[in-house]
Amino acid sequence: MHKPLSPDSIHPPFAPYSPGVEVNSRSRLVFVSGQLGIAKDGTIPPDCEGQARLAFENIAAILAEAEMALKDIVRINAFVTGREHLQPYMQVRNGLFGDPLPASTLMIVAGFARPEFVVEIEAVAATPG
Repeated sequence: MHKPLSPDSIHPPFAPYSPGVEVNSRSRLVFVSGQLGIAKDGTIPPDCEGQARLAFENIAAILAEAEMALKDIVRINAFVTGREHLQPYMQVRNGLFGDPLPASTLMIVAGFARPEFVVEIEAVAATPG
């Protein structure tokens, strides 16, 4: 499985995530490319919360194809287009993940290929091999 790493010698995280995650070297890994908040029919929610939920649903669908789930995610990289999107994204993320928390990075970027997108999320999942 995987084990969160959070040494007392460093500043604690600002949100619920693990500073590091140890993965057993005999694990199966799935690397999920950045997912946008776009439905199969091409619809895009107008807000960050809706886009983040849909992006995580897309990630869950990809993981399901490998017989994995969101609980198997050990690493998240997320990108938003402005500070106003930080809180809505984090509320969605925090509602989906419990212990052990994945490692996580959240960055503000200038934008994506289409201006209606405000969040993109990529992930790494691991299960015992």
